[in-house]
Amino acid sequence: MSRYEVHLADAARRHPGKTAIICGEREISYSELDRAADRFAGALARDAALVDGERCVVFMDNRIEVAVGVFGTLKAGGVFCVINPTTKADKLAFVLANCAASVLVTQASLVRVALEAAHQAPSVRKVVVVSDPAAVLPADAVDYEDFLASAPDRALAPVGIDIDLAMLVYTSGSTGRPKGVMMTHANIEHAATSITTYLQARSDDVVLSVLPLSFDYGLYQLLMCVKMGATLVLEKSFAFPQKVLPLLASREVTGFPLVPTMAALIVQLRNFNPEWARSVRFLTNTAAALPPSHILQLQHVFPQARIYSMYGMTESKRCTWLPPEQLAIRPDSVGIAIPGTQAWVADDRGNAVPPGVVGELMVRGGHVMQGYWDNEEATARVLRLGRYPWEKVLHTGDLFRMDDEGFLYFVGRKDEILKSRGEKVSPKEVENVLYAMPGIREAALVGVPDGMLGQSLKAIVVTDQPDMDARAVIGHCRAHLEEFMVPREVEFRDALPKTGTGKIRRSVLQAEAEGRVVASEVE
Repeated sequence: MSRYEVHLADAARRHPGKTAIICGEREISYSELDRAADRFAGALARDAALVDGERCVVFMDNRIEVAVGVFGTLKAGGVFCVINPTTKADKLAFVLANCAASVLVTQASLVRVALEAAHQAPSVRKVVVVSDPAAVLPADAVDYEDFLASAPDRALAPVGIDIDLAMLVYTSGSTGRPKGVMMTHANIEHAATSITTYLQARSDDVVLSVLPLSFDYGLYQLLMCVKMGATLVLEKSFAFPQKVLPLLASREVTGFPLVPTMAALIVQLRNFNPEWARSVRFLTNTAAALPPSHILQLQHVFPQARIYSMYGMTESKRCTWLPPEQLAIRPDSVGIAIPGTQAWVADDRGNAVPPGVVGELMVRGGHVMQGYWDNEEATARVLRLGRYPWEKVLHTGDLFRMDDEGFLYFVGRKDEILKSRGEKVSPKEVENVLYAMPGIREAALVGVPDGMLGQSLKAIVVTDQPDMDARAVIGHCRAHLEEFMVPREVEFRDALPKTGTGKIRRSVLQAEAEGRVVASEVE
């Protein structure tokens, strides 16, 4: 057997008393986590009658029970799926019905939404609720502790092999209907091994993650920590940085995964305590490329840390990484293919293009998904025949260029490129310039329909300088961009719309600029 859950059993055997997860005031050791996962697996088999390959959906905040649910489901031979706790009942119902989930695990504060969704999904046989001992649960739900108590006294016998499906990660579809990305145990192992290799991850690492476990970037912090036998400090959000950042020092954190919105908040802090950064030896970033100005500021704030600029997508977890020593040479690059994989830029026919030419990024390797659950049409659009008859290559839908030395640069989504004055404009390139202007915390570029220009460029920004005006912003852009890329209009806002993972929803802003409505998204 070569399945991902063996890493938990190995860590429990090698480091039984070591802390696996810290979540608020709660801690759990590796031996305790392994035992809890065994009990959860046993309860799935006995009380929920879950059989090999059935799905268990976990609908909770970041907490220890999510890890128990993930590894317990794997131990039972099932497929886990973690859903963002802000998901509304109709979207949750779609997910449950789409993947024919057998079990739904949630928490007391979400039980109303969970049951409303479960009642619309006939496949759901059991709703398990993590609740206060004094809470009175609805008749159609079972208490988490009572559920674990139904488990047999011994661990289940190992089941399955590494090509079996292990997890579904639902990502937003262009129509608003989420798509379930299918990953096998082998997919997860390949991705986790590649990433921990270039991060030089160690068993004595302590990783602080505020990312939702429903977000694959957050989920892999858990999976990789267990693989290495490291410690995960799990927080629910980064809404209050002044409460989270001191944990870097008090927990002696060595690894800190970021997304661009977090980086923007950190570099704007005027009272960042240098002691907070003392133990941090690596920072990672994905979801969107960091503006080069923020990279420089992070290097100042975290002088001892190696900063890994990366690019990825749920369909292959991670695609590229930039060796930290390259930041000074090419700060706007997202690097090279992660170890054990290949990535290249291709034209519309799939043929590689020369350096400097913009095309679509292609990815191949053991980390590429198996497809979208029950969605052959969407799968066929992004997975196409590769070099070998048995291989599928991922067509990312993202536009890139490659330099003469093989380093990749993100240009934009195919459907996000703007056209103004007959010229193609990458919103990312303009946004990087906007972020370099002191006082701008968040920025997005949209195209406003214009009979003369095609699209007139409009910058939408969030600033912490109330006296900043549009002329100053336009002047800053004009000093750093070609004229056709300079915004003609600037709008100031208190905040920009974001996904549940903290990524700015440019599609919403673009729809507003065009006077249309976009479908809601599930993250």
